[in-house]
Amino acid sequence: MANKFFTITEYGSFTRDKEIDGYKKLPAKVFDSLENFVLSNATNETEALDLMSVSVRKNIGKVITAKNYVGVVALNDGSVIEILPKICGEDDTDNVKKLLVKMLRCLKNSPFKSMQTTNVNADKLPLFEIFIRMFINEAFAIVKKGLKSGYETIEENSSVCKGKIDFTKQVKYNFVHKERFYVEYDEFNCNRPENKLIKSTLLYLIKRTTSSKNKSDLKTLLNSFEMVDVSNDYNADFKKCVNDRNSKYYDLILMWCKVFLKGESFTSFAGSQVAYALLFPMEFIFESYVANKLKKYLNSNEYIVSAQHSGKYLFDKPKKFSLRPDIVITRKSDGAVFIMDTKWKLLNNNSSANYGISQTDMYQMYAYQKKYENARNVTLLYPLTENISDNENINYSAYDGVKVNVKFIDLMYIEKSFENLEL
Repeated sequence: MANKFFTITEYGSFTRDKEIDGYKKLPAKVFDSLENFVLSNATNETEALDLMSVSVRKNIGKVITAKNYVGVVALNDGSVIEILPKICGEDDTDNVKKLLVKMLRCLKNSPFKSMQTTNVNADKLPLFEIFIRMFINEAFAIVKKGLKSGYETIEENSSVCKGKIDFTKQVKYNFVHKERFYVEYDEFNCNRPENKLIKSTLLYLIKRTTSSKNKSDLKTLLNSFEMVDVSNDYNADFKKCVNDRNSKYYDLILMWCKVFLKGESFTSFAGSQVAYALLFPMEFIFESYVANKLKKYLNSNEYIVSAQHSGKYLFDKPKKFSLRPDIVITRKSDGAVFIMDTKWKLLNNNSSANYGISQTDMYQMYAYQKKYENARNVTLLYPLTENISDNENINYSAYDGVKVNVKFIDLMYIEKSFENLEL
């Protein structure tokens, strides 16, 4: 069977059925479907211009270039495009994939949080199969704890009289069948909306997985849901899901059901040629990963680390234009404040324009230091690239006391990068 998995990293490009050095080849039909997907989202509110771009290059023809989203795009013909992050000094796709899964675990309010990378062989599976494996692990945990049951109201035209008779429908359906009873009664079973959605997801995935292990486990799980109906209306059943302490253990798997059944990752995408798209902005993943690792790196007895800190405004009368730094670190001993913003952008020390640092970002940093009392400095955190030395020293200072540092994060050795932060 021809390969239907195509992997590319950020800023890499696909060609339309051409073998060219520095580019990845896509079969013509797959390329056309992906192009349709990109163009369908070009006017979407998802800012899809940051997703991928379509252009024409001399002697090459049309190319599709990945930008700042990573994840999976699956087409209706079964082809799957994986987009992985661009990691400095790391050309091994398996290692990058494993790192991406670790980074996804740090996202708040996502189904990735409780996933253990050692349990999914992240370096051996395509990205979509990894996501399926995460769902399978959660489903097995649900089955082990026991499927949630409850009372279900059932209406049926029965030969046995039980519950109460619906006289309106009795007359309508049984006027000439006096031996039958149109009844309504409550039955205690596991045919709840939560279980219907899980079963529907199992059936959805078993048609799409190419992993024999995943397919086998999905079949095993379906046996446990034999007495459960499928969901005929996903939106209605999601609204019916009860969120209480007795069903808390369903929270994570229902997030996964939304991902697969409704395509809800962080952004929804359109496209008639696309079965689903699970795509995540690297800017947000990078921010969450750095904040999570910083909290673990810094001694909680000495520092308080706050992510997406709020409460400050650019203007006080009236309070307008909220300031929201990515990370605010407060040193407990003296109240000193250190502000950090993460930027997923590949800087270059050969750039003629300040390494490629945005002037808007610098204005933002300046405002942070002015508005936060006890702010010792502010720091911009960028990913390390091949064009920047990991010990590159970039500092800016103004006569009014504002100091902005620029530091680089080596994602493969993130704790080592933290050693260079000025705290």
